[in-house]
Amino acid sequence: METFAVPMPGTQSGVGMAPPAQPGAALPAPAAGGPDYRIGLMLPLHSDALRQHADALRAGFMAAWERDREGVAVTLIETGDAAQDVLAAYTAALEQQDMIVGPLARSAVTAVAASPLVSKPTIALNHPDGRGETALPPQMLVVGLSVEDEARQSADWAAREHPGAVAYILSSTAQYQRRSAAAFAAQWQRLGGSAKIAELNVLNGYLSDGELVALRARLQSEPSAVLFAGLDADQARQLRVALSAPPLGELAIYGTSSLNPGKARQLPGPELDGVHLLDLPWQLQRDHPAVMVYPQLAAKDADLERVYALGIDAFRVAREIARAGQRKSPARFKLDGVTGLLDVRFGDGPASFERREQAAIYKDGVPVPVQP
Repeated sequence: METFAVPMPGTQSGVGMAPPAQPGAALPAPAAGGPDYRIGLMLPLHSDALRQHADALRAGFMAAWERDREGVAVTLIETGDAAQDVLAAYTAALEQQDMIVGPLARSAVTAVAASPLVSKPTIALNHPDGRGETALPPQMLVVGLSVEDEARQSADWAAREHPGAVAYILSSTAQYQRRSAAAFAAQWQRLGGSAKIAELNVLNGYLSDGELVALRARLQSEPSAVLFAGLDADQARQLRVALSAPPLGELAIYGTSSLNPGKARQLPGPELDGVHLLDLPWQLQRDHPAVMVYPQLAAKDADLERVYALGIDAFRVAREIARAGQRKSPARFKLDGVTGLLDVRFGDGPASFERREQAAIYKDGVPVPVQP
C-alpha cells in the first residue's frame, strides 16, 4: 500500500415514540407465572459520555421486547465507565440471569472478554480492543456496529464494480475515519488491488483547498481510479464539489454510513449525487417490513438512531439464542434485521456473527437503496 501526500500550498509534493425512561426507571413486570428466560441488559447509564447512547439502545431493546416478550424477563443493569465497576456488575448478574446483553463501551467489552467470567451467553454490544487478535470466550457473541465492517463491505462493492482499479483512500485525522480507511485499504489489498492512502487536514470543519487542488491533479493522472471517502457527510460534499468538473465528475466514490447524516440533518442539493455508501435498513428503508413494525426514535442524531436500531436487533438475536438454548441445541439462524442481514452461529464452538448492511447511492440529495 502506498501512502501518498497531498501537499499544502507552498510545500513539496510527497421518533414518533414517547421519550425513553429515565435511567434507573423500573422495567415492566414479566407475565404472571414467572419467565422462562431471564436476560440482563447491562448498559453504562451512569456514564456521562455514553448515557445518551445507552438510553437509546435500551429504548430499542425494550421496543423489540414489547413485540415478543412472552416467556422473557428483562432486568436493566446500570453501570458506569470503569472496568472494575462493569466486571463487578457482570459477576453479580451471572448469578441471577440466564443471559447478559452488554456491555456497550469498547473498554468494558475488552475487560469482560479478557476475564475468566464468561460462563453464560453474553451478547456484547461493541467490539473489544485488538479485534481479531485474541479469541473471544465461546459464550460471547459480538453484535456491535462497526465502521470497519462497513469499510470492508464498501471495498467488496467497489472491487466488483471496478475490477483492477487503483483505490485512493481518504480520511481526516479523526480516529474513526482512520480506522475506516485502514479497513478499506486492507480489504482492497486482500482482493488484489492497489491502494493509496492519505489524510486530509481539516480546519474549522473545512478541508484544505490546497490539498484538494493537489488531489485533483493526482487523480487526473490516474484514469482507472476509484475513491474511498472515509469522511463525514459535509467533508464528502466539499470533496465532491472540488472534484466535480470534468474529467473527474464521474469518478466513483464509495463510503460508509458516516456519509449519511440522517433525516434531521439531511444535506440539501445534489452535491453527493452518485456517491455510494452503506448504512442500516433502519436509516435507508422505512418501508422495510422489519423496520415498519417498531416505533421511531425521536432523535436529531443519526448515530443515536443507529444505536436504537442495534438495541432492536440485539433483542431479536438474544431471543433466538434463548430459544435454541431451551431446546438444548446450537443456535444457527439468519435474520432480516433493522441493522442489516444477520447471520448468527452460537453454542457450537466459537460464536460467529456477520452483518451485511444495505447499499445505497445518493440521488437528488437522498441516499436511495440499491442492489450492488
